[in-house]
Amino acid sequence: MWIDSHCHLDAPEFDADRAAVLQRARQAGVHRLVLPAVAVANFDAVRGLAQEVGGAYALGIHPLFVDAADEADLEILQAALREHAADPRLVAVGEIGLDHFVPGLDLARQERFYLAQLKLAREAGLPVILHVRRSADALLKGLRKVPVAGGIAHAFNGSAVQAGQFIERGLRLGFGGAMTFERALQIRALAQSLPETALVLETDAPDIPPQWLYVTAADRAAGAASRNEPAELPRMGAVLAKLRGWSLEQTAAITAANTVAALPRLAGLSSAP
Repeated sequence: MWIDSHCHLDAPEFDADRAAVLQRARQAGVHRLVLPAVAVANFDAVRGLAQEVGGAYALGIHPLFVDAADEADLEILQAALREHAADPRLVAVGEIGLDHFVPGLDLARQERFYLAQLKLAREAGLPVILHVRRSADALLKGLRKVPVAGGIAHAFNGSAVQAGQFIERGLRLGFGGAMTFERALQIRALAQSLPETALVLETDAPDIPPQWLYVTAADRAAGAASRNEPAELPRMGAVLAKLRGWSLEQTAAITAANTVAALPRLAGLSSAP
């Protein structure tokens, strides 16, 4: 069984054909999805979808949404984590973290929300799903201040040293579409060389499309679009299998086990709604 450890199935890009997207995922062997929230406005959506599709969800405020969030949103998150503490489908606090790539963001505000959400994760006894974008060292600094119960560093793109530091703190590292590009030498080297227990697979659908779905900037300017979806995960897994010298079956089993180790509540879930 394949597990997509990071999928935004609630995104508007899927509004027209969400049922068909889910059917294709199941036909491809992807029978479990983890749906992270990005803002308080979609807490109900990810929770409802997780129940509907037999998946899991995480609640948190994404760093790209922090500037539009109110301080009271942290109180809303805390209340939601307490209200749904017994829900087995609530597996993490996320997607939270830091983004040092997009220009014009309030980095101090991001850090304040990040640390606050780490504290809420620790209070809830939940792992975290971290957004890592040119921010690995700052994220690690936060984890040293506020240790949490492990989790996943999503779309990991840091160095081998940084990878080791996340692993030391009980986090697994997410690999997906970026790994499929032959020129992504550092990411592919990490996928090939890190301990096998550190690797999880993800699509980040509808974002981070793999190489075979990539649309050039010129084509995008002309109106072309590229949408990633969970059904692409096994093909991404085939890339990882080739890098590691594993069979496809080994790759599915290893990455699924790692995802459950990172998000332990997944172990008790059925893939059926």
